[in-house]
This record gives sequence, C-alpha cells and structure tokens, in this order.
Amino acid sequence: MKPNAPPAEYAFAYKNKPTSGNKINGLGVAEKFRPVPPFHNSGRGAGREEIPWAALDTFFIMSGPWTVFWENIRGLWERRNAAGPVTRDPIEVTDPQAMANQVKAKAREIGIQIIGITLYDDDSQYRENAFPYKYAIMVGTVMRRDAMVTAPHTPAAKEVMRGYRVGSEHANQLAAYIRTLGWQAEGYGIGEDLVQHPMAIQSGIGTLGKHGSLINREHGSNFRISSVLTDLPLVLDQPLDFGAEDFCVSCKKCVTECPPGAIFDTKQMVRGDKKWYVDFDKCIYYFSDHMGCSICIEVCPWSEPGHGPRLSEKMLKRRAANASAGVAMR
Repeated sequence: MKPNAPPAEYAFAYKNKPTSGNKINGLGVAEKFRPVPPFHNSGRGAGREEIPWAALDTFFIMSGPWTVFWENIRGLWERRNAAGPVTRDPIEVTDPQAMANQVKAKAREIGIQIIGITLYDDDSQYRENAFPYKYAIMVGTVMRRDAMVTAPHTPAAKEVMRGYRVGSEHANQLAAYIRTLGWQAEGYGIGEDLVQHPMAIQSGIGTLGKHGSLINREHGSNFRISSVLTDLPLVLDQPLDFGAEDFCVSCKKCVTECPPGAIFDTKQMVRGDKKWYVDFDKCIYYFSDHMGCSICIEVCPWSEPGHGPRLSEKMLKRRAANASAGVAMR
C-alpha cells in the first residue's frame, strides 16, 4: 500500500445498505444493457432520488475540506453555461474534415490540450437518459502532477475538482463557439449524466486502464474528461492503440497500492464485455472517506511526466518482436 495512505477503516456505515454497486454495474452479467448511475448524478437526467448510493455521494461532497468543496461548487455552477442560444442561420458544412480541424484549432485557442471526435451512441448514455445529438467531442483536462502525488490527501482532491471544473469550462466554451456557427451544441462536465469513457476511447484520447480510468499516451491517467455533444458535421477520430493494454496486463502497481484492495488483476465480464473493472463495493467507501482517493491514478507508471511516450514505444516494439517470434503478449 502507498506510504502515508490511511487504511481502509471507516467510522460510518449504511443502516440499510443499498443494492450492490457491482450488481447495478452489471459485474458478471453476460447480457448487454445500458447502465444506470449508482453514485454521482447531476439531475439533468434521472432524478437524484433514484440513485441508490446518493446519500454516500452527499457525504463525500459535504465532508471534505472547504477548498475541495469550493472547487466542486464552482464546477457545478459552471453548468449554467452548458447550453444557450444558437445563431439562426447555420453555416453550410461541405468539408467535415476542414470543420473538424477548425473546431480543434478553436479548442487549442481555448486551452484544451487533449481532444478527439467520435459518434454519440446509446452505449454512452444511462438507461433513462436520451440526448438528441450525433457527435461527441471529447475533451481532456490535464491535472498538475505536483498536486496529484499527494493523493489521497487534500491537494490532490482539490486538483481533481479543479480539473473537472476547468474541463466543464472548456467544454462549455467550445459548445458556445459551435452555437455561433449555427449548430446546436451542449457541454457536459463534472458529475454529468453521460458514460464518457466509451466515447473517449472511441475518440482516441485514451484507453481503459486496469485501474478503471483512462490512460492517455502522453499524460497517463493524469487528466479528467468532459465533452461537447453536437450535430455539427465532423470527421471522426479513431481509437488509438499505443501499448497501454499490453502494459496493464503485466503491471500490478495499482492493484498492490489500492488500500481497500478494490482493483481486479484480471478483466471481468461487465454488461456483456470483458473489461478492466474496479470493485465498486470495496472502492466507494474509501473513495468517499478520503476525498476521492486518486491513489491508483497517481501511482500508475504511465502518469509519470515523460514516461508515457517511452513506455508506448517500448510496449509496441515488444509486441512486434513477440509477433515475429510467434509469442502472444501476456
């Protein structure tokens, strides 16, 4: 376990424990179905009273230091800018690739460091939600490494909330720009009603890691996700295979450093797909009692600045060598 990390001991518990978060998430279920939110929810979709673990979410939000709480409030306040009026006459888009380049250039002007474009689909929305858009622009906000190394303590928790807040601001600014072009667009950021990981993977900004968070080639897991949903015609980016999957198979760093032992070392069947998965019922109490934890993000070797590209090159070379020798990666 990470030095100075508090043990998985709690002075609180549910009198009547909610339905297992693993059951809600579909752990061990071979049938595909759209998920339901077990913990966080913004209220734009399903009502908060329908969220089984909402009381613990409230405890998590209200029990942290003021500096962390304030960043969370600032992020929630940013939701007022998520949507807005659309210019009456939309510009004609004859070249979706050129438009994608234009949107990405605007994103860089705003300060967005990570961006990818994919389709918005049913797998990316919770069961009771529906959003009338075709495209999803996925945005990554890089967090400050000097703060994240303090996880699971206050500076890291504040930085995570800052990352969500800035991500919301960036997504809303990009959505506002698209609306000036005459096309509907809406920003989605902190604690929203989207299942953002599948879209982020399809957009090429990252791949799912053993610790349940995305890994970006350059920044590891040291970033937060937000998105813009729109009907503006755009050319799609593609998923990017940069070797993180091979790395996670053999690496056990997040598994051994997780205080409640919540990270599975092998992929699990979840809603019809074999994927990396974190045991909700083990993770959520520690997460809530220690300001969102983030230990697994911090200890991931890919999150160390400058390591990602070198690890990617190493893993892809090893894969190519093994393929030439007829050896499967394990």
